[in-house]
Amino acid sequence: MPKFHYIALDQNGQEVAGELDASTEAEAINLLRQSQLYPTQVAQEGKGDAAVKKRARSTATKSKGKVVKAGANAKVKAKTLMIFTRQLATLIDSGLPLLRGLTVLGRQESNPIMKSTITTIAENVQTGSTFSETLSQYPRVFNKLYINMVKAGELGGVLEIVLNRLAEYQEKAQKLKNKIVAAMVYPIIVMVIALLIMVFLMLVIVPRFEKIFEDMLGDKNKLPYLTKLVIGFSRWMGDNVLYLGGGIVLIFVAWKMFASTANGRRTIDSLKLKLPLFGDVQRKTAISRFTRTLGTLVTSGVPILQALNITRETAGNTIVSDAIVKVHDAVKEGESMVAPLESSSVFPPMVISMVDVGEETGQLPEMLLKIADVYEDEVDNSVSALTSMLEPLMIVVLAVVVGVIVMALFLPLIEVIKGLSGGAGA
Repeated sequence: MPKFHYIALDQNGQEVAGELDASTEAEAINLLRQSQLYPTQVAQEGKGDAAVKKRARSTATKSKGKVVKAGANAKVKAKTLMIFTRQLATLIDSGLPLLRGLTVLGRQESNPIMKSTITTIAENVQTGSTFSETLSQYPRVFNKLYINMVKAGELGGVLEIVLNRLAEYQEKAQKLKNKIVAAMVYPIIVMVIALLIMVFLMLVIVPRFEKIFEDMLGDKNKLPYLTKLVIGFSRWMGDNVLYLGGGIVLIFVAWKMFASTANGRRTIDSLKLKLPLFGDVQRKTAISRFTRTLGTLVTSGVPILQALNITRETAGNTIVSDAIVKVHDAVKEGESMVAPLESSSVFPPMVISMVDVGEETGQLPEMLLKIADVYEDEVDNSVSALTSMLEPLMIVVLAVVVGVIVMALFLPLIEVIKGLSGGAGA
């Protein structure tokens, strides 16, 4: 009979590890529950049991940490919240009560702010507050989507299901974000490197070559036109380097101020959707986020109007938010979502058709989640295509910038070498 290694929680919420014999993993879990243990991880010997053993050894170390009192403005990274949600969902799904699950997670949490937050939540739940009410005390950790889904889960008695949906939503959102960041980081790095190389060449290398040319040729009129152009630009940069730095800072500050206004934010978000190459990725990301958020909320039992309001706040793009406002108004009047989606010019015909079918068949939440799955795959494909296009393009741009400067510096040297060869031959 196969042997299984496990990590489980006893009735006091203490983590214990061990091994047992069972025919299947399901039978092992049932045996643990019959022994008043709540399994958090079970693995067959030789098939992932090393990870179970490693976690068991590190449990005591993880539970140690600096105690920090987190206030209402406490904030943690999305990844930390995602891990907490997944762990809590696993514990409750294993049959552990909410309070005991929170106590266990608070004890083993390594992030001091999250540890304090979980501990306070557990204390409030113990004194009679609902889980959702306590979460609302930390608006910068748990957003409205999180709180309303938990509230719906509490009212419907399906908190473990809602937490699993929340964990899945956060994991997919994080995965999507990572893809977008990966697509944006590469061209930015290449552009910064190209700019730094150009500045170094212009401010350090070109002035040295200029002195060499003066010593060797004397008359600057003998220099090729390209060399004169590069030397002139280098001299201009050297004379105005402080003004250039100040101008860059000024442009950055002006951009931030413009982006902080309602009209400025709307203009920037509109441009994001129209950008060549990047616009398509931005649009697909916005559609995926909208459909995933709305579908998850409605599936979890949040009323459609409330779900639309929450989705609007988490849309991440004002153009999409404006479209959601129109959808909200239409649904409030008892109308279909299709017309406002069409008028927004953000959503493609396929999305509108699938929403229409979902409304007609009464399966709108399921259809929205299917749209999200499709567009997450589309984003993945678009990011891969974008990276494939940008890699050679950026290399060519970098090569052209450096090549032109190098050519401008070596053209006079070639003329000097020719002159010396001619003189030696004479």
